[in-house]
Amino acid sequence: MSLPKINAPTYELVLPSSDRKIKYRPFLVKEEKLLIIAMESENMEEIARAVKQVLTNCIVSRGIKVDKLSTFDIEYLFLNIRGKSVGESVDVLLTCPDDGVTRVETSIPLSDIKVQKDPEHTTTIQLDDQYSLKMRYPSLQEFVQENFTEDSADQIEQSFKMVAKCIDQVYNEEESWAASDHTPKEMIQFVENLGAAQFKELEKFFATMPKLAHTVKVKNPKTGVESEVIIEGLANFFT
Repeated sequence: MSLPKINAPTYELVLPSSDRKIKYRPFLVKEEKLLIIAMESENMEEIARAVKQVLTNCIVSRGIKVDKLSTFDIEYLFLNIRGKSVGESVDVLLTCPDDGVTRVETSIPLSDIKVQKDPEHTTTIQLDDQYSLKMRYPSLQEFVQENFTEDSADQIEQSFKMVAKCIDQVYNEEESWAASDHTPKEMIQFVENLGAAQFKELEKFFATMPKLAHTVKVKNPKTGVESEVIIEGLANFFT
């Protein structure tokens, strides 16, 4: 006689980017093992792949493509799945800002961690009186390539590739050009031919993009000074 299969409970949340409700389950021991191995590698690309695999396994709702989700959707999903799987809080080591040396362990309830949205953020960028851009959010893999490349020259090149990849459409009042109809090289050349002020508007899109963030009050046990520390990004909550 075969062993019984234990059914995992399911939960609901709302994706920050689209307000779409989805169902998910906690991760299982085999998925926790996958995450532990990725963490021990200290390789962000390995961690990204592990997180994507866990999300793919744990999302119950049909039609959700993890590769198409924005970075902040992925971060928010992972934290919620983690909370229902191994604990409703995460312990982080924070460096006290007043001396820049002393580290304090702090426990943060996962329910307190939200995706922060800048009211000035927009996915539509006006280049001039004639042309505008429609932007899309980077995927987790694109985010990792942009933020965790060690070589500075390569990082600059990756930045331009990231900007070009996140252009979804160029349009004016009469016609439009879909990025999917053009090669990556053509899109990079388009970006390189923008003016400095126009490129700053593209940079603003990334700077104001929704992000997983939480402000924590930390008291330095050595000096007694209380400070606020902002924790941002998946890597800082992945404990």
